[in-house]
Amino acid sequence: MADLSITQVSQKYDITSDTLRYYERIGLIPKVPRKANGNRYYNEGMQGWIEMIVCLRHSGVTVEALIDYAQMLQQGETTLDAREELLKEQLSMLEEKKHNLDRSINRLKHKISLYETGEIKKDKSYFEEYKIMDD
Repeated sequence: MADLSITQVSQKYDITSDTLRYYERIGLIPKVPRKANGNRYYNEGMQGWIEMIVCLRHSGVTVEALIDYAQMLQQGETTLDAREELLKEQLSMLEEKKHNLDRSINRLKHKISLYETGEIKKDKSYFEEYKIMDD
């Protein structure tokens, strides 16, 4: 992989230059080397970091968790168990979000079916049926 400018990296990974600068500022990626003219350049190692971050962000991992993950990654193999645990926690959070989203989708589908069948015209409360208080 050749060294790339910030513009080239943003195009390659479909993220903005501002996002790349932000990731560097918050420590999500290591400090990016600069050329003599002050421009950032992303070597193979830096591109690898960015690929990892983009993949994990697309997997739903929060920026906050990624910061912790990146710090542990820099500490080396002694953090393998902690990194695995962090990813398991992120997975658990996503599964909970999925559960809540599935429940909401099912409720809306049911409500739409009431319109489609004409049953919506009946004066009925669906508060208990939807078990809103159980959320």
